[in-house]
Amino acid sequence: MRTLTIRSSIRLLSLASFAGVVSLATLMVPSDAAGQKPADPKDKKPVAAAAPPVDVKPIVAKLKTGDEAQIKDALDEARLAGPGGAAAAPVVAEILTRGLSLPLTQSAIETLGDLEAESGSAALAQYAAHRNAKVRRAAVKSLTRTKGAVAATALKRALADGDAVVRGTAASGLGALKAKEAVPELFVALDHRVNEAAVSIGRLCNPEQCEHLAAKLGRMPFDVAIGGLDQILFRPTVEVSDDAKVKIIGRVREQGTIEGNKFLRDVQKRWPSGSSPRVRQAIDQAVMATAGGAQ
Repeated sequence: MRTLTIRSSIRLLSLASFAGVVSLATLMVPSDAAGQKPADPKDKKPVAAAAPPVDVKPIVAKLKTGDEAQIKDALDEARLAGPGGAAAAPVVAEILTRGLSLPLTQSAIETLGDLEAESGSAALAQYAAHRNAKVRRAAVKSLTRTKGAVAATALKRALADGDAVVRGTAASGLGALKAKEAVPELFVALDHRVNEAAVSIGRLCNPEQCEHLAAKLGRMPFDVAIGGLDQILFRPTVEVSDDAKVKIIGRVREQGTIEGNKFLRDVQKRWPSGSSPRVRQAIDQAVMATAGGAQ
């Protein structure tokens, strides 16, 4: 009887140990075994770290001296600080507005762009209309980085500038600023051969405007029109419907050209695997239909 009791105790201890192991194993089972798919590291979007703030007091002190050598040093230091030195932007904008020598003017304009502070946009907007084309180019380029409503307004005006580089930079900048209200002005610029406007229109257009751009295919250089249409095709469905994308693919297909086939094959390669199968099918069919033009 005593032997049976001992054996029973050992059996109970063994069962308890087994149960403990099972419980521990259950805790260690990956979440997908419990009906939940584990997070894919590829799905995690990298979050851009904000630039750490820089103590700009020494920079500001130099800027206020009025001495050109010290101002130059201060501007160089501010540019190295980048967005982290944004607190110095109002002072840079102030001395720029008061007036500097041409070399320092150029440097101050570029510095405001590197600081990427919206507080610099008003001063830059003034220089976007400067008599010197080189200064205007620098101002327009920096406005695409300082952003804001003032920057967008200045860039819209710059679309009619006498310098082609200024016009092109302004057109690209409006797309980067996501200035959707500027699409009508971008169409005007496109009709005046500011080719950079096509890409920005493609990034910003509403359904009706996107269709208007697609209708220009065949009436302007293919590479210009397609630059905007490419942007439209890869925009989210909430912005551009599958119907609109299929229609654009149909327009390219109708061209039946070598360059059209080349473009469609490129889109086919880049089309995301999880995106609309309907649009993917339209692309595949268009590639086959235009293959004769590729020979």
